[in-house]
Formats: sequence, structure tokens, C-alpha cells
Amino acid sequence: MPEALRPNPPRRYPGDPAVAAAKAALRATIRAARRTPEPFGSAARRTAAALRLCAGHEMIALYCSIGDEPDTWPLIDALSAAGRTVLLPVLGRRSDGTVRREPDWAEYAGRDALRVGYASIAEPVGEPLGPDGLQRATLVWCSALAATSRGDRLGTGGGWYDRALTHASPDALLGVLLRDDEVLSRLPLEDFDRRVDVIVTDLRTIRAVDGPE
Repeated sequence: MPEALRPNPPRRYPGDPAVAAAKAALRATIRAARRTPEPFGSAARRTAAALRLCAGHEMIALYCSIGDEPDTWPLIDALSAAGRTVLLPVLGRRSDGTVRREPDWAEYAGRDALRVGYASIAEPVGEPLGPDGLQRATLVWCSALAATSRGDRLGTGGGWYDRALTHASPDALLGVLLRDDEVLSRLPLEDFDRRVDVIVTDLRTIRAVDGPE
């Protein structure tokens, strides 16, 4: 198989097998719980709280939710309608057919300017900005399955945001959108896990603070 067409390699972080197993078990538990629909109005309340946090930010990085993830589409559309620039992940192959090995971003230009990318996730058809395109965003919403009040985050398992956030501005605000019962007291952690600054649920907005281990 030509090198350019080989599948994406495993994530670059070797990690701790015991911690990785604990993460996998917790992800399975949370995904099972997410099969239960949220109470009516929960998604709207979370979106409204997220929009309030977006005030004053002109370029915001988001992700296209799929499946049981907290719905980001109302937030994406509201920000776009308000004239904000929204960056979305580009996860598929490049236009020349080579595999996209590093995180990439492109500007959202409406639902008509999206295509189906990797893992059936929508992505913009516009010109990719490269990994450093994220430096332009002053607020980055990361996908997550859980978080703690300290800002520890449990991602979906691919390490994409761990890699992507190395290119973010050091001053960027990092946030996650969760169901309220996904805010936990502790999470299994590895050295490469990146903390976030704010957690938004349907019931509360939590500014992450350092606390005891």
C-alpha cells in the first residue's frame, strides 16, 4: 500500500495500559448512559449557556456533534448567524487523496458547504487552514465524555484533541459541553491529557479550578 494511503497511525502517546483500560471502561459506561434521552429542554439550556460564554469571541472552534454527543448544531448555526467565524475539524482525506495525519480546521460556511468526512462526521468543504489554524480561535469547544471541576477531561479515545490543542493559542479558553451527570469527582488521567477551563451543562457553568489531587 502506498505510504500516502496507509491508515492513520495509532496516536503518538504510548500511555499507561492500566489507565487506558480504566478510561475505556468509563467511556463504555457513559456511552451506555447516553442512550437515555436527555430531559426536554436540556439541550436548549446548554446551548444558551454556551452562547453566553461565546460573547466577545469572534473566532470560535467547535465540532460537529454526531450520535449521542451533546448537540452542537444549534450553537454552530447561532454563532454563524451572528457573524462569528466558526472553525470546524477537517478529519478526512486531503483533496489530493493523501491521508490527513495531523488535526486540521476549516471555516464553517453553512450547512450547504459541508461534506461527510471520517466516521460520518460532517466537515467543511472549504480550504483547510492546517493545524496552526486553531491559533486564531480565542475559544475552543472540545468534544468530551466527562470532566471534573478541576478541568480534567475524558475525550472520546482517539487523542485528536490532545494533538490539536498543542496548536491552540496559550490564551484560548478551552471548554466542553456535557450532560450534568457527566461532571465527575475524578477521572483516570495520563500525562498528555489537557485540562479545559470551563464545563457547560444544562444546569450549570463550571469554571475549572485547581484542587487537591
